[in-house]
Amino acid sequence: MDSFSSKSNNNIVKPSLQVEASVPIESSPLRKIIAVASIAAGVQFGWALQLSLLTPYVQLLGIPHKWSSFIWLCGPISGMLVQPFVGYHSDRCTSRFGRRRPFIAAGALAVAVAVFLIGYAADLGHATGDDLARQSRPRAIAIFVVGFWILDVANNMLQGPCRALLADLSAGDQKKTRNANAFFSFFMAVGNVLGYAAGSYSGLHKIFPFTVTKACDIYCANLKSCFFISIILLLTLSTIALFYVKERAFVRDEKKLEEEEENVSVPCFGELLGAFHELKKPMWILLLVTCLNWIAWFPFLLFDTDWMGKEVYGGSVGDGKASKAYDKGVRAGALGLMLNSVVLGVTSLGVELLARVVGGVKRLWGIVNFLLAISLAITVLVTKMAQHSRHYPDGDINADPLPPTAAINAAAFTLFSLLGIPLAITYSIPFAMASIFSTTTGAGQGLSLGVLNLAIVIPQMIVSVLSGPWDDAFGGGNLPAFVVGAVAAAASGILCIVLLPSPPPELAKATTTTGGGFH
Repeated sequence: MDSFSSKSNNNIVKPSLQVEASVPIESSPLRKIIAVASIAAGVQFGWALQLSLLTPYVQLLGIPHKWSSFIWLCGPISGMLVQPFVGYHSDRCTSRFGRRRPFIAAGALAVAVAVFLIGYAADLGHATGDDLARQSRPRAIAIFVVGFWILDVANNMLQGPCRALLADLSAGDQKKTRNANAFFSFFMAVGNVLGYAAGSYSGLHKIFPFTVTKACDIYCANLKSCFFISIILLLTLSTIALFYVKERAFVRDEKKLEEEEENVSVPCFGELLGAFHELKKPMWILLLVTCLNWIAWFPFLLFDTDWMGKEVYGGSVGDGKASKAYDKGVRAGALGLMLNSVVLGVTSLGVELLARVVGGVKRLWGIVNFLLAISLAITVLVTKMAQHSRHYPDGDINADPLPPTAAINAAAFTLFSLLGIPLAITYSIPFAMASIFSTTTGAGQGLSLGVLNLAIVIPQMIVSVLSGPWDDAFGGGNLPAFVVGAVAAAASGILCIVLLPSPPPELAKATTTTGGGFH
C-alpha cells in the first residue's frame, strides 16, 4: 500500500529500535508473568468503580448532567499525553530497580492518593467551607476533579509499563507473549467483575462505618468503602509483583541515544509524530475504524448506570441527593456491568476461535460492530417500555416510582451482557492489527500502540465535550448520545468489512490475544 506521508523534516524523527531492550535472555517462568498480569485486576477494579458510580456521584456533588461528561475529559487527555511519555521514558529508564518497576510502583502509590481524594471530596469540601444546604459544592467538586485527574494519570503510568514488563518477561517467545496478554485480559475481566459487584452492593459502608459522615450519605459512604477496597487490592497485588519479579538494570548506548536525540526537538512526541509520518494506508483505515468504534462506545460507557437510574428506573438526581429509585437503578446498572464483564472475559478467551468461524479477524470486528449498533439502538426500546409500564405507589406521580417489571430488568441485563461480546473484540483485535500493520515502519510496539491510542482518546474527548450538551438539547436524557453511538458503530462495521485489509493469517494468529484498555 502507498504511504500517505511525505519526507520527514528536521523536527520529526523516524521511529527506530535503537534503544536496546533489557529483556531476559530466556523467558521467565509463567508464575512471574501471572504475578505481573494480576496487577490488571487492581487497576480495573478501580476503573469499574469509575465507570459505574462516578457519573452519578459528580451529579450528587452538584454538577448538572449536561456538564458531568466534561469531567471525563481528563481520561483521554492524560492518555494522549501521559501514555507516550511514560512509554518513552520507561524504555530508557536506567534505575537499578529496572525499567518498568519504578513506574509501576509510582503509579500504584499515585492511585492510592487519588482514590483518597475522590472518596473524601465531600468531606474535605465541607471541612473547607461548602454549605451542605446548597445544591452545588464547589470545593468538593474541585477536590474531586484534582483526584480524578491524578487517578487517570496514575492508571496510565501503571498499565503501559505493566504490558511492557510482560513483553520483557516473555523475551520474544510468541506462545508466552500470547499467554501473557491473555492473562492480562483475564485479570482485567476479574477486576471488572469484582468492581461492578462491589458497586452494586449497598451495604459496604457497614464494613467501614466511619465512612458515613454529615457530608457523606450512605451512597457516598458506599463509594468511599469501594475505593478503600480498591486501594488495598491494588497495593497488595503491586507489592507482590514488584518484590517477586526482578528486572536487570538497563544500560543504554549513549552514543546511539545522542545521535537519535540530535535529530528531534522533542524526543518522545517527535518519535510519535515520526510514527504517524510513516503510516501506510491500512493503518490509516484502522485508525478511522477505531475512531468511529470509540465514538460509539464512549457514550454508553460514560452514562450506562445513569441511564439505568433515570430512564429505566425513573429516578432523579438533584439538590445534592439522589432519589431511592435512581440509587437502585445505578446499582442495577453496576450489576449489569458485572454481567457484561463476565461475558467479556469468556469472549476474550475465544477470540481466535470466533475469528476462524466467521472467516477472519476483520470480519469478526465488523460483525460485532453491527451487534453494538443494534444494542445501542435497543436502549431506546427498553427506555420506552420502562416508561410505558412505570407505576407509582398509590398512584402518586410525585412519589418515587416502583422498580421496573422483571421483564424490563431482564431486557436491560441482557443488553448489558450482549455488549460484552463486542467490547471483548474492541479490547483485542484493533491492538493486534495495529501491531501487524506497524511492523513495516520499523516502529516499536510502544509507538504503534501509542498511535492507536490517539484514535481512541480523541473520540473520547469529542464525546466528553459534546454528549452532555447534545443530550440536554433533546431534553436531558441519555438516549440522543446512544443513538449517535449506534450510527457510529454501524459506520465502523461497514468500513471495517469493506475497506480494512485482512492481516496475514499467521500474524493474526500470533497477536489476536493482545488486549487493550479503556484509557
